[in-house]
Amino acid sequence: MAPAKSSTGGKDMYSVILPTFNERQNLPIITWLLNRTFTEQNLDWELVIVDDGSPDGTQEVAAQLIKAYSPHIQLRPRTGKLGLGTAYVHGLKYAKGNYIVIMDADFSHHPKFIPQMIEKMKEGDYDIVTGTRYAGDGGVYGWDLKRKLTSKGANIFADTVLRPGVSDLTGSFRLYKRAVLEKLFESTDARGFTMQMALAVTAKAKGYSIGEVPISFVDRVYGDSKLGGEEIVEYAKGVLQLWWSI
Repeated sequence: MAPAKSSTGGKDMYSVILPTFNERQNLPIITWLLNRTFTEQNLDWELVIVDDGSPDGTQEVAAQLIKAYSPHIQLRPRTGKLGLGTAYVHGLKYAKGNYIVIMDADFSHHPKFIPQMIEKMKEGDYDIVTGTRYAGDGGVYGWDLKRKLTSKGANIFADTVLRPGVSDLTGSFRLYKRAVLEKLFESTDARGFTMQMALAVTAKAKGYSIGEVPISFVDRVYGDSKLGGEEIVEYAKGVLQLWWSI
């Protein structure tokens, strides 16, 4: 596929879309890490914060970060908890980069892996590079056995049913060529916790190439996980719906 084009005058730019809800404590540190990572690599970047009306003051912290890291940060809030998938769609509307990074704000995805993902994409001209916990020297740290088994089981279930050729379907640390992500959003209706899986499966079905970079996934430092029983049921239904549609 042809190289992605930037809206910043031809130079490559990496837009990080970061959905937040009650991430006041995490946001300053993850922003500092992103700034350090991109600065050390001499890469043009921006951070698009999509906050779903956090009551803990996340947006106030974001406003301070905009001043501290100008012009690299923009805040694009929404009025309430509207879902993770739609947060990425919302953020993409405002992102200026020709490459899009999606990740979590809670340190489970460390920015130190972004340069490896960028290198992987360039080396293989991949359309998507995904961080994987389940290949190479990737791993999960800070989870109890039950949660590890749930995550691993979800990936095995999806891989068995859908056979997408991706080792970590539920992972949400990815680098996309912008044009590819836009096409994928147009092609899939999944917007909840099943979205990551739907994007990977749809990408494979459309012939897009996906590379993988092993990552160390660390459980969140501050705040509570948003994953619950309803999301697990939603995921299982999503796998079956995708199997029916492809």
